[in-house]
Amino acid sequence: MTVTRLFSLPLLALAPLMLAACGDEASPDGAVAAGEPLPAIAAPAGTKWADTVTVTPEGGYMIGNPDAPLKLVEYASHTCSHCAEFSQTGKQPLKDKYVASGVVSFEQRETFLNPYDVVLAGLTQCGAKEQMQPLSDQVWQNLPAVFQGLQSNPQAVEAAGALPINQRFAAIAEVTGLIEFFAARGLSADQARACLTDAAKIEALVKTVEANNTKDNVTGTPTFFLNGKRVEGATWDVIEPQLQRAGAR
Repeated sequence: MTVTRLFSLPLLALAPLMLAACGDEASPDGAVAAGEPLPAIAAPAGTKWADTVTVTPEGGYMIGNPDAPLKLVEYASHTCSHCAEFSQTGKQPLKDKYVASGVVSFEQRETFLNPYDVVLAGLTQCGAKEQMQPLSDQVWQNLPAVFQGLQSNPQAVEAAGALPINQRFAAIAEVTGLIEFFAARGLSADQARACLTDAAKIEALVKTVEANNTKDNVTGTPTFFLNGKRVEGATWDVIEPQLQRAGAR
């Protein structure tokens, strides 16, 4: 989806479709070969892999050992219910058992289904890099409230969506309650507005997302890759066995 096309999409027309806009469920097909158990890799003294965050060249946010032998990448949309399900059921065991061992790193990359995703990504990436994934999880854990803000004031949302790019996303965040939502989670209102009014930064973000999605042929969310190979399946009960077959124990 091009920058111009994404920015021109009407928010209100998309709102009822967002929860159904995710990718289809799939079953594992054995694409990840069985491997011997990989030994744990100790983090540098005084650190923990689960607290180690790296911004990758693709603009993703990776937690864990940057040199982990198993690199799990998720393409996710903040308005996708299947992404929310993975956040709620898979992220904690993934971090506690696999990322903490140094054997697996987990990188989250954006996929934009609609302009509201741009607002949410702009806010989750606005603060310290260590806060990006926790803020994303807060969105997914409170998705009904996030949607309620979009759907409860249609006239204001429509007006905000018609503003110039350097005003549009901050205005959408204001009228949908996202400024307050993120302020309650540590991102100040002034900081949020500054990030969302930086038109060059927003356009660069959208172009990066478009390029990544095109390169990896991402057509739905969530989409997972393990060491560069697409993983069939979108739920933790499908992803975990494939990590284990690849050597994560």
